[in-house]
Formats: sequence, structure tokens, C-alpha cells
Amino acid sequence: MKNTHTLSVLSLAALGSLISVTAFAQDDYSPSYAYGGIALGQSQARIDEPRISARLAAEGASRSGMTKNETDMVYKIFGGYQFNRNFAVEAGYFNLGKFDFNSTTVPAGTYNGQIKLQGANVDLVATLPLTQRWSALGRAGIQYANARDTFQSTGAVRIPNATPSKNAVNYKIGAGVQYEVNPSLFVRGEVEHLRVNDAIGNRGGVNMYTVSLVIPLGRTTTPAPRAVATPVYVAPAPEPVPVAVVVITPPPPVVVVAPVPRRVSFSADSLFAFDKSMVRPEGKMALDTFAGELKGTIYDVISVEGHTDRLGTAAYNEKLSAERADSVKSYLVSSGGVDSTKISATAKGETQPVTQADDCKGNKATAKLIACLQPDRRVVVEVIGTR
Repeated sequence: MKNTHTLSVLSLAALGSLISVTAFAQDDYSPSYAYGGIALGQSQARIDEPRISARLAAEGASRSGMTKNETDMVYKIFGGYQFNRNFAVEAGYFNLGKFDFNSTTVPAGTYNGQIKLQGANVDLVATLPLTQRWSALGRAGIQYANARDTFQSTGAVRIPNATPSKNAVNYKIGAGVQYEVNPSLFVRGEVEHLRVNDAIGNRGGVNMYTVSLVIPLGRTTTPAPRAVATPVYVAPAPEPVPVAVVVITPPPPVVVVAPVPRRVSFSADSLFAFDKSMVRPEGKMALDTFAGELKGTIYDVISVEGHTDRLGTAAYNEKLSAERADSVKSYLVSSGGVDSTKISATAKGETQPVTQADDCKGNKATAKLIACLQPDRRVVVEVIGTR
């Protein structure tokens, strides 16, 4: 074998047409989880014809014809751990199948060979989210491959060792795409290149093209959302004034009640996916309920404040809180019937956390820290008016 053509990323857009997609509400799942999977596909190598001819020439023979099989079925079994949205470590077993050739020689004879390849690998897998469901993948790692050769000949060609074998450590690289069918099942399409040594001193490469089913294990989500409303103060009715005689009194003056603010705090995790600003179906239901409660209310102004936790940069959190506040404002106007001239949106970023400094320790975005900082991720809606 010898090096295959330069590794190129296959066009896998057709993969989407093979998946029966059922719409689902994407919850805010933890970015850290273990997973396992299985892959099937095709392997491709290249038989090194010049080296075979050189081997025959050393025996005083030449090649008069050849047939070869350079592809076979490949499968792999793997497991890994996703540390965050961008990086995972993965280990697995692969079987690249077998490749063979059959040649005729002059003087009259034959020279045939076959190689079988299998092994294990450890890879670092990088994930780049493209949409809520599609992600690009890249991988690099090391693999330990076992090559087992079998040679047969007739005529003048001699074979010193008919069944050599070789174990070697080499690199592997790959690229592909991943689609999240639902929170418990992913589908991948990948191209991978493995550097291999056969058992007779050749160094070459094998490509494998696979489709994988990936099953996340123990993936958790945040608690169910809740909205906390500040009760509206209602002034007690005035006590009746006793009279000793029947008199005609003018009607009491109209009491003007000062506008009373009402603040409702929505957990951002109930309205949006983690690190996103598009309102989810569950969030729309909560906002519809809130908009329904406003029916019949005489209000002067409604303000919407977006708040984030302290993870990430201040500039990024400011932008995310602005986008979330604008999304809530737009939904209340378009679907809740709120007067657009009386509602405003403000970005607070990470400047007004609910948690105290010692409540949630650490700066690394672990699942535990993300859950601890959940109260800081919120959208506060304040209504100033009277009924």
C-alpha cells in the first residue's frame, strides 16, 4: 500500500434526507456527558503495484496481469466523554476489513497477497455548533493497528514468510458533521484517514467513510422553570363615617391611586436554550400566560430586563442579555398584544446577580457551576399601572 490521495471532506448534505425528524423542544441540557456508539461504512486503501513489481523482479519474474480489491466494509465501536460544547475525548475499536491482489507472472506462475487491518484508537474530538442541531466535527489522535498479511505463489516466485504480521502506533485524523435527532440520539457522518504499516515494510494510509449512531448517557437538564410575581398592594376600603343626623353630603372625592409596580422574574433557562436567545415553546407558553394576566390592566409602561450569569466575558453577556430582552419584548408585542409604544427592553448583563459571591465557586463552566448560577440567568418584566 501507499499514501492515498489527499484526505477531503465528503459532501454529507444528503444525510439529512435519510433521517426521519420528529420535532422536539430542545431543553437546556448539560454540556458534559458520557456517550457510546457504533459506526458502519466503507474503507479504502491502495495496492502498491510498483512495490509488487519490484518484488517479482528480485525473483527474476515480471507481472503479466493483476486484479485487486481495494475497498471493504468497515465498522467501529466507540465511547467517549463530552467535557463541554466544544471538546471530547473518545476511544474505540475499529476493523478496516481486508484488501487483496491476485497477479500472474512470467515465467508462468501466480503471486497473490491479502492484508487484514484492525486496532484501537484514542482521539480528541472538536465540535463546532452550526445550528441548534447541526455541528461540524474534527478529530485527531493515535491508533494502534495490527496488520496480518497472507501471501501465496506458484511458479518461480518464492515467499520467505507467507503469514507475516505487524503491530504499530500511528496517527489518525478525521472530519465530519453531527445531527442531533433528539436529546438521546445523534447521527454522524465522517471521513477518517489512518496511517498504517503493513507486515512487510510498507507505510501507507487507509481512508474510512462511516455513518455513526451516538447515544448520550446520563444527560441531565435544569429544573422546571418558575415565575415569581410580586403581589399587587390593594389599599383597604375607608371606614364608614357615622352621622348623628340625616344630612345630604356631597359625594366623596375621587381617590387617585398611584401606579403600583408589578415585577415578574422568569428563569432564562425556562425561556431559552443554554447560551441562546430564541424563545422556546415552553417559554412562549409562560409568556402567553403572563400576557393573558395583563388583559384588562391599565398600565403606563412595561420594562423588560435581561440578566446573565458571570460565565463568559462581560461584553458577551451584555450582548446576550440584550438579545434575550429584545426577544421577550418582541414576543409580548407580536403574540401577547402588548402596546409597542409602552414597552422597552434593557440589557443588564452580569451586573446584578442574584447569587452571592461565595454561593457558587469556580470559573470553569462545569455542569455543577452552571446549575448553581441558574438564578442569575433571568428576564425580569416590570409593569407599572393600575387595574
